[in-house]
Amino acid sequence: MVHVERVPRRRLSETGPLALAARAFGAIPPPALVLLGVVSVQIGAAVAKQLFTLVGAAGTVTLRLVLGAVVLLAVWRPSLRLDRRTLLVVASYGLVLGAMNLTFYQAIERIPLGAAVTIEFLGPLAVAVLGSRRWVDGLWALLAAVGVLLLTRADGGLSWVGVAFALVAAVCWAGYILLATAMGSRTSDGRGLALGLVFGSLLALPFGVAEAGAALLDPVVLIAGAAVALLSSVIPYSLELEALRRIPPRVFGILMSLEPAVAALVGLIVLHEALRPAQWVAIGCVVLASVGATRSARPEV
Repeated sequence: MVHVERVPRRRLSETGPLALAARAFGAIPPPALVLLGVVSVQIGAAVAKQLFTLVGAAGTVTLRLVLGAVVLLAVWRPSLRLDRRTLLVVASYGLVLGAMNLTFYQAIERIPLGAAVTIEFLGPLAVAVLGSRRWVDGLWALLAAVGVLLLTRADGGLSWVGVAFALVAAVCWAGYILLATAMGSRTSDGRGLALGLVFGSLLALPFGVAEAGAALLDPVVLIAGAAVALLSSVIPYSLELEALRRIPPRVFGILMSLEPAVAALVGLIVLHEALRPAQWVAIGCVVLASVGATRSARPEV
């Protein structure tokens, strides 16, 4: 299950670039907005993976976070006048976001995109299941565990280093969900996200500079990095904001549960990463477990 916080309607009705974009998206059905966001994120990851040969995984993450932060800072222009507790929450959110991206990109450098996203998806699923007292959610967790075991033990296997990075990314995603909830109660609109990306960028920057150095300033690399930032952060976030105005968070979570399958398809089409039949079955198990856990969640989740 993907946890999402409710979006204040008043803020989305104000003027500004994201508000104008939201009005433009108004004619598109909310489920289509969510699916477009999912596809955008995965295409962004596929583009990012092709940048690895130029600037490495850490360099690519640095470009994504730094350029994404620049765009969102320009759009939201957040105030730095925060109380100490809010600043701590925003900083923690950004650092976990940065760690999640660093480990996820290390994972997709070693294993197929679809497999990495499927393993990473254990993070939000764990948050949903551990917060529940229903016995049926234990069955969903068991199904997801079977899926991941099947994914890693299928013929041909996966790099265990890549799997380990994906598991760390899953833990970070779980922390990201909890911190996003805390940040949502203390900040409004995308201002918290913009500041959070600044902290995430500061975490990634030393790794990116160490791996890529001056190559990060190459014009071709910067253009590709900007595309990754837009596809992976700015565009999907805008689409999700508009979708959340018109559908319940639980419906949103069910649609987001399709992300591992979309990642596998994008990996196949864009990166030519063919998965074995058993691995497709494994991805299906995780998707089904996520949908089941989301459908059985309480309405307020």
